[in-house]
Amino acid sequence: MKTSFFRKSAACLAAAIMTISACTAPQAPAEATPSETQVSEQTAPEEKNELTALEVTKLMGNGINLGNTMEAYNHQGYLNGQDPCSFESLWGMPHTTQEMIDGMKASGFDTLRVPVAWTNGMNYESGDYTIDERLFARVEEIVNYALNADMYVIVNDHWDGGWWGMFGSASQETRNTAMEMYKAMWQQIADRFRDYSYKLVLESANEDLGDGLNNKDNYADSGALKPDEIFDKIYEINSEFVKTVRATGGKNEDRFLLIAGYNTDFDHTSDDRYRMPEDSAQNKLIVSVHYYGPWDYCGTKAVNQWGSPIQYKEQNETLAKMTKFTEQGYGVIIGEYGVLTDGKPTPKPDTDIYFTNFLNNCDLYNYCPLLWDCNGLYRRRDGKIYDETIAKLFLDRSYSAQSSLTDEQIADNARKGMAEALEAAEARMSDEGDIPATDDTAVAWIMYQSGDYAVSYSVGDIYDPTNKTVNVKATNALITGDGEYTVSLDLSGAGGGKGVTFSALGIYNGEILYPDHVITIKSFKVNGEEKTLDGKGYTCTDDGKCTRMNLYNGWVSAVPDDPRMGDGTAEEASAQIWKAGAKETINTIEITFTFAAV
Repeated sequence: MKTSFFRKSAACLAAAIMTISACTAPQAPAEATPSETQVSEQTAPEEKNELTALEVTKLMGNGINLGNTMEAYNHQGYLNGQDPCSFESLWGMPHTTQEMIDGMKASGFDTLRVPVAWTNGMNYESGDYTIDERLFARVEEIVNYALNADMYVIVNDHWDGGWWGMFGSASQETRNTAMEMYKAMWQQIADRFRDYSYKLVLESANEDLGDGLNNKDNYADSGALKPDEIFDKIYEINSEFVKTVRATGGKNEDRFLLIAGYNTDFDHTSDDRYRMPEDSAQNKLIVSVHYYGPWDYCGTKAVNQWGSPIQYKEQNETLAKMTKFTEQGYGVIIGEYGVLTDGKPTPKPDTDIYFTNFLNNCDLYNYCPLLWDCNGLYRRRDGKIYDETIAKLFLDRSYSAQSSLTDEQIADNARKGMAEALEAAEARMSDEGDIPATDDTAVAWIMYQSGDYAVSYSVGDIYDPTNKTVNVKATNALITGDGEYTVSLDLSGAGGGKGVTFSALGIYNGEILYPDHVITIKSFKVNGEEKTLDGKGYTCTDDGKCTRMNLYNGWVSAVPDDPRMGDGTAEEASAQIWKAGAKETINTIEITFTFAAV
């Protein structure tokens, strides 16, 4: 199982979607096109862009997304005659105003990212790629709000109904159509903003630029691209983006361009197969990645604490990967990050220490971070962040708050803060008495995620006893060699789990310290009662380090060709040997197993 199987859109949209049926979208302003004063201010002549990508990401400071707003999707509504601007509040967001954007600036945000679904105003099925003037004018008006507030502003094509799956079609004609449409879209956008201030940044794509090119949701014949071909296609798309924008002239000849990484994922983007496009302008390209790690904490209800040594180290090590690009002169923007709140103004526990360490990393490496927010921590109608700790944190990280410090001072402060936070986390870990995760120890534990995602314990191949729902108690086992061991979970303090979405018996470092060993379950108890398993489990590994036996894994539909079996045959093997009912309350789980060499 991969812990990134969730998407932030699902969590962030959950509360908003519930309100759609009861909401009427506000009417667009009578004057949708920016005033002559606004246009003249934003298109006033400027000298040639002398800044480099590394210099501008410093000036872009600390930013925020206008989430679930201009990317709210209702393309079919447009085809049925609706005004594309009416979709702005479709996903529960208020109609955007200058005052809302001014409040963002006052809250310490220096950059606004505006995700846009451009096909909301395009009849592309008929081969007409013209973007509706009403949608263009409204996006332009919001861009001007940000520029009027003295903010940098980023505009992209964001999910957009998943049309990106055309690129992975088995049909060459469909793939050609996708590129034709992409180029037509960006030629229009670039033409519209060609003389705008250099504080406007255009972004090639969102998370869809990667596996989303093979998305079958809208195109059943998609999925034709092989892994290496996806990397090649990303390079081709990003290259066409750069050439198309540059060819429109004006300030677009040397405007800063944001180049989406593979899935905007750190690991995929830092892969050597990912290539930045060539550019006629010098030092004007920035790479975009997103960070929501670990997703169980950032995007679900189940894990409601953060701050273990493992989590600090994971965050630090992941964020350091993008120095590969800064060392080559590219800027880095973390276009989305966050601990999602389902539209509530109250932050999740430990959000402050999570953000603090994250922003320390951004200061250390000169990344520009952009908070993903859907009228949550920042309340748009009120123009403020209500949580005082979070509000102060963002104010202190604004460009103006740090402008009196040298780059060396900012980096030194970041290193010191990161070191102190990790030291404090290690001290807390030893006080709690959990078996520590070290390179020379193997630890057995039960991974668990409830069916309603409300209760969780250390899901994933990295053993972390603090990555859990508060009040869940575990008895884990230190593996010292071949033998019999017992591990257990007590979920009752968290109200019990409802059914199971994922569960596995894991042995941290099992593949390294005890290669070729197999797990054989001797006893499996739920709520104190012995259960008969629904099949034979098999021993496997996903990462080459953690040994595991899946108890229930809905993401694995086929058993590997050579499962390691301690009991039974390969024909009997199954990744779903525990099928708890969706409404079944799971208070305790206890497993006794043997671990021995084959």
